[in-house]
Amino acid sequence: MATHKGFFKPLNPDKYKGDPTNIIYRSRWEAVLMARLDKDPNVIWWQSEETVIPYRSPVDKRIHRYFVDFTVRMRQANGGTRTKLIEVKPASQCRPPPLMEGRKTKTYINQVLTYGVNEAKWKAAREYCKDRGYDFIIMTEKELGITF
Repeated sequence: MATHKGFFKPLNPDKYKGDPTNIIYRSRWEAVLMARLDKDPNVIWWQSEETVIPYRSPVDKRIHRYFVDFTVRMRQANGGTRTKLIEVKPASQCRPPPLMEGRKTKTYINQVLTYGVNEAKWKAAREYCKDRGYDFIIMTEKELGITF
């Protein structure tokens, strides 16, 4: 995933819960999802990196803060509403790296550490959502329908 950062300017700023002049995307995939949330008539409101969940890192065993990519309040087909926390990640970071034989490279070690931290964040997010009746969703390029 190439780095692609910038400011998102919503067409419907009233739907954004927060400062609509300071919405930052950190990847092309986040920008794509922002545009969809902004236009979706079932989205009541949305926000970016406003929900903070504490988690214990498996790397240093300390408590850190996880800023979930998106919090979204949506209308459901049955007339009710539902809150969803959405994390946008490349599919490659959503599964453990394949086992490596022999000498472990720095790249491999970083992949293992990144996956371990992501798993800890996602476990904390699932517990947070369960306690509140929310949904936690991880969206990859597959779910976003993005190809290269």
